[in-house]
Amino acid sequence: MKFVLFDLMSNHPNGVTGETLTSQERIQLVIDQAVFAETLGFDGYGVGERHGPPFLSSSPAVMLTAIAARTSKIRLLPTVSVLSVLDPVRVAEDYATLDHLSGGRLEMMIGKGNDPRHFPLFGITEEEQWISLAERYDLLKRLWSEENVSWEGTYRSPLNNITTEPRPYQKQIPIWHGSASSPLSTELAAKNGEPIFSSNAFHPMAKYKELIDHYRERLEFYGYDSTKAIVGAGAGSLYLANTTEEAITRFQPYYDSQMTTEAAKHNQSPFKDLRDHIQNGSALIGSPEFVIEKILKYHQAFGHQVQSISVGGISKEEQYEQLERFAAEVIPVLEREVPSTVWEVEQAVVES
Repeated sequence: MKFVLFDLMSNHPNGVTGETLTSQERIQLVIDQAVFAETLGFDGYGVGERHGPPFLSSSPAVMLTAIAARTSKIRLLPTVSVLSVLDPVRVAEDYATLDHLSGGRLEMMIGKGNDPRHFPLFGITEEEQWISLAERYDLLKRLWSEENVSWEGTYRSPLNNITTEPRPYQKQIPIWHGSASSPLSTELAAKNGEPIFSSNAFHPMAKYKELIDHYRERLEFYGYDSTKAIVGAGAGSLYLANTTEEAITRFQPYYDSQMTTEAAKHNQSPFKDLRDHIQNGSALIGSPEFVIEKILKYHQAFGHQVQSISVGGISKEEQYEQLERFAAEVIPVLEREVPSTVWEVEQAVVES
């Protein structure tokens, strides 16, 4: 199994101290965290995209470029790039530039986005999100794979004989499809034989398993070998302690603080409290043994090769403590238990 660290760059008050970082402090924390993750051997680092408080992650391409300058090996992912509202020409240019600056470490991840506030901000309705995403995705793919592109569609002005520059550094930039709530995302991924990354954060396992199963079924429909499907999966927050009870006690104020944000309320989590979230959801709150067992349980259901974690919302000192402990006590066990070939060879597209 491979491991990536994600940060949505939420900047809400610390659940223990009540302190809120300045924007500069929070942005620098993300860059430092990515550098630290690379020293610990994490395989990838992702920055989300949101357009409204409490998030500061409106420009993942810029953030990942800063991280690229401070790192040398770790893969870099926007998680996700909200392509449903973005100009594909601008996206093609920005991320191809990042691909060069990182030496080919970009793993593109696209989606329609989780926060409905970005639709009116960028001039589309929520009802248009899937049609918009599909159209912009098709154009982005053409801009990266073709030169002299002529195109006409609904969500931007026509193109006539356009070649975006720079051309990508990688022969083919891998594209992952963020999957959270709808079979339309898994359908788009399957149609193109590309990997999915399940958010797996806000609801019980069954909802996400249904989408992953749908993805594999549709891969077969489109003529791909579903046994070679590449799946990534997220999780709720990570917090390790010597015992699960200690982890719950220490994490409880952070959980309470997170759940009061407007973003958390929008997700309409069905869990009534932290213990319910741990018992019936993906939250990785517990002893190292508990967390290992839980990830293996989800792997049995999802068959995923890449696992993401998040330590946002806690102090920098605790973040580093959590990452060090996860790298020392959890990753080695799961690497032995779950073989993964992702990022060891070119794996951008599922083989037919």
